[in-house]
Amino acid sequence: MNGSAGAPCRPRVLVLRALGLGDLLAGVPALRALRREFRQCEIVLAAPRELEPLARLSGAVDTLLHASAPGRAVPGEIGWQGPPPQVAVDLHGRGPESMRPLLRLNPRRLLAFAAPDGPEWYAEEHERDRWCRFLAEYGVPADPRDLRLPRPGAVSPAPGAVVLHPGAGSPARCWPVERYAAVAAGLRRSGRRVVVTGGPHEREPAARLAKLADLPGTDVLCGPPLEELAALVADASAVVSGDTGIAHLAVALGTPSVTLFGPVPPRLWGPPPLPRHRVLWHPGPPGDPHGRDPDPLLLRIRPEEVLAALSRLPEVPAV
Repeated sequence: MNGSAGAPCRPRVLVLRALGLGDLLAGVPALRALRREFRQCEIVLAAPRELEPLARLSGAVDTLLHASAPGRAVPGEIGWQGPPPQVAVDLHGRGPESMRPLLRLNPRRLLAFAAPDGPEWYAEEHERDRWCRFLAEYGVPADPRDLRLPRPGAVSPAPGAVVLHPGAGSPARCWPVERYAAVAAGLRRSGRRVVVTGGPHEREPAARLAKLADLPGTDVLCGPPLEELAALVADASAVVSGDTGIAHLAVALGTPSVTLFGPVPPRLWGPPPLPRHRVLWHPGPPGDPHGRDPDPLLLRIRPEEVLAALSRLPEVPAV
């Protein structure tokens, strides 16, 4: 797998999903459906460079074409080389913006919500279900339950730990650091190791959580390589986070998790209904998922609820 499609030896299918970690993982069932449908083709995924390890781990992608844009926008260019794709698939969005760069490549066939023959878009639909239905309506059978990844080959830096991840894609989905610290304190009192993770730009909240919970600096991991983060999650005893990428990573790797939802409800992005995954959600008026402050629905969740949910998780990840 590399960053350039190169000269083709067989027909190619181009899939655009130049989004984040959670988006990639929610799209794995659809990608696998395309892999099964187009067995004789090279599956080329246009996605951010940093997601290549998990794209490879999915078994559904032959080549990663590096493509991204700030704020989940459509990439200005898709660096496609060679003849037009046999099939181009817009798994990025619903509108013409994400379809246009694919149309410019003159694919023999285009699958897109915005295409004249595209399926209807339902706003109140779970992300995994949406893209599987999208393909099914084009005659490509897809199973939204086909989302598990094999364990990555990297070594976990903290096997058996409970992973706390205070960051999220927007402040609206960030549960207060002080409450994460209260959860960490409760876990440590019961003899469990706690590790804090964060993205490269989340060092401040991660460090503050560690200070409040009196955690050693060695148990704060910000911006680790994706392979290392995946190994950490795979061998964790549990993951606690908001509605963000690491929650989807726990689901993909079968690791017990507690996910804190607000303002977006779990019916749109939540885990499958399995005992090893718990969601905490207090229904109420919809909020702004891109807001600058923690959403009021998220703030209804208390640390004792999180600790209670953790106590009900299975001790060993189900296989």
